[in-house]
Order: sequence, then C-alpha cells, then structure tokens
Amino acid sequence: MQNANWIYDTTIILYALSIIGYFIDFLQNNRKANRIAFWLLSIVWVLQSVFFVQRMVEMGRPPILTPFEGLFFYAWILVTLSLVLNWFFRIDFLVFFTNVLGFLIMSINLFAPGEQVSDEMSTRLISELLVIHVTMAFISYGTFTLSCIFSIMYLLQHRLLKQRKWNKRLQRLGSLSTLERLSYGLNITGVPILLLSLILGVIWAFLKIQDFSLLDAKVVSSFVVIGVYSVFLYQKVARGLQGKTLAVWNTAAFLIVLINYFLASTLTEFHFWYQ
Repeated sequence: MQNANWIYDTTIILYALSIIGYFIDFLQNNRKANRIAFWLLSIVWVLQSVFFVQRMVEMGRPPILTPFEGLFFYAWILVTLSLVLNWFFRIDFLVFFTNVLGFLIMSINLFAPGEQVSDEMSTRLISELLVIHVTMAFISYGTFTLSCIFSIMYLLQHRLLKQRKWNKRLQRLGSLSTLERLSYGLNITGVPILLLSLILGVIWAFLKIQDFSLLDAKVVSSFVVIGVYSVFLYQKVARGLQGKTLAVWNTAAFLIVLINYFLASTLTEFHFWYQ
C-alpha cells in the first residue's frame, strides 16, 4: 500500500499545482498557465487511474465500497468528465470550477479513516448488480455536479452581462445558450442513469439483505433526487422554462444530491458497509 499512498500524495500535489495554474488563468487570462494546468490535470487523471487499478488488484475487488473509495471514484469521474467536455467544447473555466471541487474531495479523503471491508463482508457485497449500481450512481452524481457548475457559470455570465462588464473572462465563460444547453443535456443523461442505478440497487437489496425496506433513508432520498430532477426536466420540456430561473432551480437541485450522499448515508440501514 506504500506505493499506492505515494501515488495518492503525488496526485494531490499535482492537482494543487493544476488548480493554481487555472486560477492564474482565471484572473489574468494567461494561456500559458492554462496549458500547463491542463497537462498537469491530465497527469492527475493518469495517476488517479493507476491508483484505482492498483487498489483493485491489491484488494481483489472494485474499490468502491467504502466512503474513501467512493469519494475517490467520484473525484476521478469529475476529472474525466471535465477533460472530455473541455476537449469538445473548450470551456476552460468549467475545468477550473469542477476541479476545485475535485481537489477538495481528494484532500478531505486524506483525513478520512481508512475503512476496510472484511473478506466475509466483501463476499456478501460483491456482485455484478452491486458494482453496476454503484458505478452508475457515481456517474449520475458526476453529471449532476457538472450540470450544476454550468448553471453557476450561467448565473455568473448573466450577472456580468447585466452589469455590462465586457472582458475576456466574459467571453471565455461561454455563451448563455451553450451553458444552458450543456447543463440540460447533462441532466437528461444523469436522470435515467440514476433511475437505472436505483432499480438495480433495490433488486440487489431484495436478493441479498434480510428485512430490506423501501423506506430506508438512502432509498427515499434517492427517489427524491430523481423526483426533483424530473420536475426540472418537466419545467424545461413541457413548460418551456429557461434562463436564470432554470439555472437557480438546477443549482438548488444539486443541494439535494449532496444531502442524499452525505446526510442520508449516515442514516441508512441499506448501505450498511458505510457504517
């Protein structure tokens, strides 16, 4: 595990340097700092992937069962999605805002207790249904996170336009229509993925857990998340809601996601390996 720890520590350092580069670019529109930050972040993604694979080989299971592993996987998804979207749409500040959050998650993980799942518990937990369930859940959280960041960028852009602050930073935030379209597209992707994840998780729980209840806090809160984002999509598609109101709604919806992950996980009897 020493090699894994070394990789993790190196990743944190390079992540911090990348964030600093993006911050300099954000303040000064420094393209050189942006390029350096991008390549540092690419190295971070490679090291995260190596750490993930190495941990999987050492433990003989997908490393997604503990809070440490879950948050690490979440941070990896954020880096991956931000790099992919920036490659296709060239929205530099998306990478900056997204990876400030990713860096905070990985930094918090440094102080998280190193939970271990016993061999007996691991055997009980591991199945194709569970692995797919957890993976899809974190992918949906990643899409909702980036969607929220696009909405925040939309609100910032909207405010700058309203105040008539014409500068390079305004141009690099992206157009309002692009930000709204990408935010909406990510939610369209995230809602069905989360729904399928929840269905698989419930099926697995019925098969593996005695006295499982659909009234478990984690299950109920997950359905609430799906409901909130479904209302968001309804407002957009059926009622034609758009602009600032929809961006505020989407930002508030993401707060429900955070409550679902962090608060409900402490109350659940379903995700018992988190206790």
